[in-house]
Formats: sequence, structure tokens, C-alpha cells
Amino acid sequence: MTEDATSLAKGFDLATLLAERGGERYELHAQYLNHQLPRMLHTIGFDKVYERAEGAYFWDAEGNDYLDMLAGFGVMGIGRHHPVVRKALHDVLDASLADLTRFDCQPLPGLLAEKLLQHSPHLDRVFFGNSGTEAVETALKFARYATGKKRILYCTHAFHGLTTGSLSVNGEAGFRDGFAPLLPDTAIEMGDLAALERELKRGDVAGFVVEPIQGKGVHETPPGFLRAAQELLHKHKALLIADEVQTGLGRTGDFYAYQHEEGVEPDLVCVAKALSGGYVPVGATLGKDWIFKKVYSSMDRVLVHSASFGSNAQAMAAGLAVLSVMEDEEVVANARATGEQLKTRLAELIPRYELLHDVRGRGLMIGIEFGRPSSLKLRSRWTMLQAARKGLFAQMVVVPLLQKHRILTQVSGDHLEVIKLIPPLTIGEKEVDRFVEAFTAVMEDAHGGGGLMWDFGKTLVKQAVANR
Repeated sequence: MTEDATSLAKGFDLATLLAERGGERYELHAQYLNHQLPRMLHTIGFDKVYERAEGAYFWDAEGNDYLDMLAGFGVMGIGRHHPVVRKALHDVLDASLADLTRFDCQPLPGLLAEKLLQHSPHLDRVFFGNSGTEAVETALKFARYATGKKRILYCTHAFHGLTTGSLSVNGEAGFRDGFAPLLPDTAIEMGDLAALERELKRGDVAGFVVEPIQGKGVHETPPGFLRAAQELLHKHKALLIADEVQTGLGRTGDFYAYQHEEGVEPDLVCVAKALSGGYVPVGATLGKDWIFKKVYSSMDRVLVHSASFGSNAQAMAAGLAVLSVMEDEEVVANARATGEQLKTRLAELIPRYELLHDVRGRGLMIGIEFGRPSSLKLRSRWTMLQAARKGLFAQMVVVPLLQKHRILTQVSGDHLEVIKLIPPLTIGEKEVDRFVEAFTAVMEDAHGGGGLMWDFGKTLVKQAVANR
């Protein structure tokens, strides 16, 4: 370290800063960031203080472990603080590379692109950005430029990001309200080929962006839909865009979720989240050669689409390390086998609990749906919750899973009675046992009229009514 660097380091000590002020985390957030987040966490009892994390677990100051079935919304695909990724980041920092000069070609982006494309041999090139929403933005821009058309189709209830372009193909009105005007767009019901063809016949559609499994509610595209949609799109000279930001990199038991359907070869594929290793944000848009060559058609257009931090050395090193771990530890196969085990065991509970209606998904992307019970006693309580706000029962399940059983999960979307499980892809039988046992206990409590659970439901009802 140079003398200047040593001098600067004396003025900042991260460990000391965290030791002195880490206890202020919720107050700092309330004052300087999104003030509604700590309020919401306090209301539902999620205002925990986690001290450290590794793999599929967190630990609090008392040393209690918490099972992570959320994986940072899917970011922690190979778990938290994987030693291979940590070492790669230490190595790339120690290498002091001449990174982001902008007027050279570093090796790491090319090596990561080469590695990614091996899993989609029908695709040829990659653009690296910094997030999933950027990957979608890139795909939308490339589709519009390559086809010369402006309109984008998407599915109702879709989620593709929250920047203006990706928001234009977001199927939830709550995210879109107040941010118009957006891009010209049209939503269709997932699986509705007639609606797709009707829109394509208008002649102005650049592409159709779709999640092979929707994150909101965990709904798969119907069998054969992607292949048929691809044929219709190409017939009308439009592009199929697969949003694999959450479903990609092994999440569903195949490297990409679209690969579960034979013959599907999207023109553009968006990935992010798990590619980061949970450390450095990274997004990637994979595409066909002719699309990239159309966008970057001359030297004058070399920077027509770029990102200041795209392809940075830390992100590329993390991505390469993640792909290496996935191969060495057979992560995709584990997601497929463990996911099937978890889904099967949860599905076996459906006949036992009338509030439990469905268990669906692929690999380690599983949705648990609740619905109206048949018995009069439970039906009256269910009706009370639904009158206040749909989705409150699912929240009632998520809370005791954390409070009583130290398992972190999420409700799968606003106004949905669905819990989504997207744990690290490295979990095994021990974690499956722990989750199923805890979930069974919560279901027993709910169906047995457990006072604490339904009392908490009343609290949520009051909160929902107050927010109207």
C-alpha cells in the first residue's frame, strides 16, 4: 500500500464504524432511506437483527440460526459467502487490473460471456449491465431496434423490473400507477395464443417478453405455449424474449427454465440475480448474432448502448466463480432433486389441511397456495381476512414461520394467498425436513384455531383497514 493510501485508511475503519453504529440500523433507514420499510418490518415482527450469514443460514446476536428460504429474492443461488466466490473477488482486487478504462478489451467479460453462452448454444453474444431490470431494458431496446417496431407484448401479472422500460411490461397495476406514460405495450393472458396472434397481426410488435415461470404466484407457462408463441412471433418477424432473471442459473432444475420445453430457442435471454454470487450486481442479456450486429451496425454506434459499470472486473470474476461452483457442485441437479423432494412432501399435506389448496413449481421455485376452507369455523375467519385484504392469510403463515421456527419466507405478490420458496440451490434433505416440519406445525395451529395466529390476523386486518 502506498503512503497516501495508508494515510487515508487511518481515517476509515469499517469494523469500528459498524461496532459503534450498527445498532442504529432501523433508525438510520427510517430517517434517510425508505421510511415505510422499517415500519412494515416492525408491524409484522420482521425487524430482526442478523449478525452474520453463511450458505442457507443467518445467525442473530444470541447465536440462533435462521433458515433462508428466500435467498435475497433469488440472488443467493449458491448460498451466502461461498468461499470460491469470495476468493475470486479477493484475487481480482489483489490483481489491481486496469479495469473500466473504456478503451481497451479486458479478458474477464469475454471469458464470462463464453461460459454463459455454452448453456445456450443457439445464442451468440452478451451485453453485461448491472441488474435484472437493466437486462430487460437492454432486451427491449435491442428488440425494437432490430425489428424496427415499437410495441412490446407481455403477460398479465408479469414482473420484469421497475425502471421505466421494464415497468412498461410489468403486469401489476400497483407498480405502474403514477409513473405513466410508459412504452407502447399490450398485456395478454399467459397461454392465450389467440390473443398473441391477434396482436401480432397488427404488424407493430417488436417482441414478446415472458417469464417461463412467473414469479408472482409461481405460475408456469402452459405446456407447448413457449414453442407455439415462438413460431407465431417469428412468422410475424417479432422476437421471443425470455426473462430468466429469477428462473435462470439452475433455479428450476435446468440451467434455464425455457429449456424444460423442447424446441424453444429465445432470441434474447435476460439473466442476473444468482450470477452475482450475492456480492457484485451483474445483469446479462444474451442474444443472437444478427440482433447485436444490427444494434452495433457501425463504429459510430459502438457506444449506442453501454453501461458505465457494465463488465467490471469484480462482477465478471463473481460470475465466473458462480458458474464454476455450479459445475463442480452439480448445483442444477441438486435443485432438481431437492426441489422435487420438497414439493412432493408439501403436496402430501394438501388432503390434511383444508386451507392448503395447491403446491406447484419446478426445482427450487415452489409456490404454496392457500384458499377458502370448507368448515364453517375456518370459513368465517377466512372471510374476515379476505374482506380486509386478500393475501393476509399467507402473511399469517409467513410470520410464525419466522417468529416460531426461524425460517424466512415471502408472500409471492401483493393480494396473493401464495408463499414462494426460492432458497439457495445448495440446500438438502436437512433443510427440507426443517421446513416441512415447521410448515406442518403452522398449518396445525391454523386449523386447530390457534389463538396467537388468528390474533395476529386481527392485527393485520386493522393495519390493512388503516392503510386504505
